[in-house]
Formats: sequence, C-alpha cells, structure tokens
Amino acid sequence: MARVEPVELTESGLLLRPWQATDADAVHRACQDPDIQRWTTVPRPYLPEHAHGFVTELSAAAWRDDTGAPFAVCDGATGELLASCGLVALDKAGGTGEIGYWVAPWARGRGVAAQATRAVARWAFDALGLRRLIWQAEIGNHASRLAALRAGFRVEGELRLAHPTPDGRREAWVGSLLPYELPTPGAPGPAGPETLDARRAAVFGRAQPTLFATVGAGELRLRPIEERDLDAIAETCRDPHTIEWTTVPAPYERTHAEGFKRDVAEATWARGTGAYFTVADGDDRYLASIDLRISAADPVQGTVGFMTAPHARGRGYMPAATAALATWGFTTLGLARVEWRALVGNTASRRAAEKAGFTMEGVARAALTLRDGTRGDAWTGSLLPGDLT
Repeated sequence: MARVEPVELTESGLLLRPWQATDADAVHRACQDPDIQRWTTVPRPYLPEHAHGFVTELSAAAWRDDTGAPFAVCDGATGELLASCGLVALDKAGGTGEIGYWVAPWARGRGVAAQATRAVARWAFDALGLRRLIWQAEIGNHASRLAALRAGFRVEGELRLAHPTPDGRREAWVGSLLPYELPTPGAPGPAGPETLDARRAAVFGRAQPTLFATVGAGELRLRPIEERDLDAIAETCRDPHTIEWTTVPAPYERTHAEGFKRDVAEATWARGTGAYFTVADGDDRYLASIDLRISAADPVQGTVGFMTAPHARGRGYMPAATAALATWGFTTLGLARVEWRALVGNTASRRAAEKAGFTMEGVARAALTLRDGTRGDAWTGSLLPGDLT
C-alpha cells in the first residue's frame, strides 16, 4: 500500500496543513495552557525545544513512516494557528486510525476541534480507505468528548489507559466513527451547542460547585466531599440506623470512605453521571451526604439518595439540602424528574423526602437489593420542576 503523502484540507473556514518550522512559537504558547497539559501527554514543563521538535522532527517522521497524519489547523483567512488535529495512529492494513486533537486557548468555543476532526475523518475515509476511526480521552475530559460527539463519534465504553497522565484517572472513554456516520460539511452534528450533551459538558467539565440551602436562620453548604469528611462519613456508616436501611459495608472502615470518595464520588463527577456532596453547616462541619445520579436509561431523570449523621438528624437539614440539590438538577443539568426510593419502613427517609416536596407514588416491589443479596420493596416518590415553585 502506498505511503501517505502530506496534503492540505479545508473545511468550514479552516485550513489543515502539515506542520511547519514557523509554527513552533505558536505551539509553545498554546502548550503552556493548563488544560492542554492536564489532558494530553505533552511534556511538562513544555519548552521551546519541545515545540520545535514537534513541528519539525516528530510530525515529519509520522508522515514519512506511515504511522500518523498530523495537521496544523489554521484560520483559512488569516493563517493563524488554532489547533492540532490528525491521525495519531494509523493501521492501513486493518483499515483503522486513531484521531487526536487539542485546541489553542485563544481558539476555543468556535467548534474548531469538531470541524477539524470531520475534515481529517473525511480525508481518511475517502483518500486512505479507512473503515473506522477511534477516539479516546481520559474520563473527565468533557471538552474532548463533546467535540468527538459533534464530529459524529459514538462513545461506546471505557478502557484503562496504558499511559495515564501523572495526576489523572487511569480510565478513558473510547468511541468510534464509521464512514456512513460522518456528518456532511456544515451540519451541526449530533451534539450541537444547544443539546443536553453540550449543556452537561459545560457543567461536568468544570470543578464541582458548592450549593447553598437555608434552614431557619442558618445556611447549609453542599460541597464536594473532602478528606476531612472521611472520619465523619465512616462514623455515620457505622451507625445502626444507617446499617439497617442501606447497603454500606459492615463493618465500615475508613478505607471504605477513602474508596467511596475516590472511586464513587470523584469518578461519578468525572464521568458526568451525577454528583455526590457533603452537607456542611455554617462552620463547614459534616452533617450528611447526598447525591444526585442521572439515569443511564433516561437522561432527563435523576435519582436522589442521602444519609445523615446521627447528631444532625431531625433538624430539617435533609429536606432543605434535597430541595437545593433537586433545583440544581432541574436548572443546571436539565432534568425533568427526580426520583426518591427507600426501603419500605424507612420512615425517616420518607419524611425528609415529603418535606422536600416529593409526591409519594406507591410501592415498587422487589426494587432494591438488600444486604444479603435478596430483594426488598421500596417506597417511591418523585419531584418535578413545578413542585418547587
């Protein structure tokens, strides 16, 4: 099969061309950006010699050795460097290539990555005869995920990274694009700027926020779980009431709390599938834990769950926190319904849900898994946006 020859591509006002030595200064400036350093494997610190080596030696070698097809993405009218996009791996015999990209901080918010990816994909399918393109990004890189969706990729699952970044997660999203799935030039794609995907990428692509609720004359803070909360979480999970009505491990050790913070709370936010919060008082002391999880089957439905420290029960904290979290889910995440469930008999949880505005809908038989692996009946309730007005 013939070697891939460097070419120039155009799409939606962009010019994609092979890298030139004169691009080194702009590449060096772009790669000082914290997001590029966080989400890619560029050297840290990124020095001028790294940029010069990339635009001359590394990019030329990829074309020469048939291992990739790197492009500088430029403004078609001014020639300004906007991004990097291309095939970072190429298997012509297998009909597969892997796409990779970054966007300079001065060019973000213009759809550059998605449009450039479409251009590379169209060329790879038409000129190289590839039958599939692969995209992958560390879980939590919602900007890259959104660009891939807009380019037509289908995100299909997760895999463990061979070379994770030093301060990143070890898991990556993986997706693929087939020739017939590629949007036509100029089409908005399946994740345009007003879609739920775009809305949530903007939310989960930032740090988890702090929410506020009022109880009497006091204020509650719903904030991300911190290291200093772990002993209080462990103590709450050792309480007989918590053990009776939940499936937390028993006996519950501090290592369980550490794993919960890392592998559940932080991973859920990184994946964009929900949020776990500590409920803290005015002095920022732990009172409770609360979470809102987005349904995998129905992206506009969420489920709320909570547990309260023994010393904080019966004070109205949980209804206020639940209402605040549901409001955030409706207004920020675009949810249309929030559901609550608890094992039949958990009257404390039911009272908190009712005071938060939930309407009880009945009993779902065998809806929840019990500690011994059997199934138990659950009370169910729902909250709609209009219920909080």
